[in-house]
Amino acid sequence: MTLSIEQIVEYVTETFPGVVDNRNWGERALFYNPGQKLPKGIYFLTFKEKDGAHDSSSQIQPGQYRLNIGLSKTAFTARFGFIPARPPAGGVVNTGHDFTTCDIITPHPVYGWMSWIAVKNPSPATLDELKPLLAEAYKLAATKFSKRIPDIAPNPDGCAAG
Repeated sequence: MTLSIEQIVEYVTETFPGVVDNRNWGERALFYNPGQKLPKGIYFLTFKEKDGAHDSSSQIQPGQYRLNIGLSKTAFTARFGFIPARPPAGGVVNTGHDFTTCDIITPHPVYGWMSWIAVKNPSPATLDELKPLLAEAYKLAATKFSKRIPDIAPNPDGCAAG
């Protein structure tokens, strides 16, 4: 069973304070932005619901989507062993992964070089596998936010104080 985007949004916004839902550039995204102190916030995760001119490697069909999550280089490397090279414009990272496969965590086909991961049509079991990665991504977003908004310092657990 594939989780809906709404189920993932509900889990993330109920679990991680300061995350806001937004739509940008034809995609739905969740940003870390407590108090709406930045125009958008810090990207936390995105949902891609259709292929685009520069990202069609997942071959997203109607009713499908790809969940994308930004990790630290350390977490990405721990999972995949290396950071792939940046692909040429319109290209795909060279990692040996099949980005069309559903319910498998892979490097992001375009932004893997930036330590983003992706999973097409995740199941509840895959969401359970993603939960520590979501927590790590949240901590990373909170830290980036605190550098841009210095009056909000992250707590020791990585969550920003309000």
